[in-house]
Amino acid sequence: MEKIINTDDAIKISKQFKQKGNAIVLTGGCFDILHIGHIQFLKNAKKSGDLLFVLLESDSNVTKLKGKERPINSQKDRAQILSVIKYVDYVVLLSNMESNTDYDELVYALKPDIIAVTENSPQIVHNLRQAKKINAKVLQVTKKIEDKSTTNLAKLIAQNF
Repeated sequence: MEKIINTDDAIKISKQFKQKGNAIVLTGGCFDILHIGHIQFLKNAKKSGDLLFVLLESDSNVTKLKGKERPINSQKDRAQILSVIKYVDYVVLLSNMESNTDYDELVYALKPDIIAVTENSPQIVHNLRQAKKINAKVLQVTKKIEDKSTTNLAKLIAQNF
């Protein structure tokens, strides 16, 4: 089974699994330098359903979100790393998502049962709106571990090398 897929394949797979009665969990992010916070988050997200789909931001969107020095790892590399984590069933490569509407259309097509987020996620308003439209739940699966962020790790690495 290929775990790294495009959005079209993700929609097909999601439909197939939902027809079998499986609960689909959806999350997304940059996952630039993987750390313990990411692992705990993915583990808890997986516990809330049968299949975990991880939407992985494109390199250009990571740059827009995190700054010109990011991503540190390419989307291809980040996908390879995520794909070996046992909690992750599918890594969905996102193209350049330009607006909330682009994300909405994909979420509506995937029709997850659960949208997994970190506590106090800045995207919660969007996730709640998406979930309401498709009769899904937004589940806060873990707290954000402030001192374990990729941004902090990148600064630490830059200071020491």
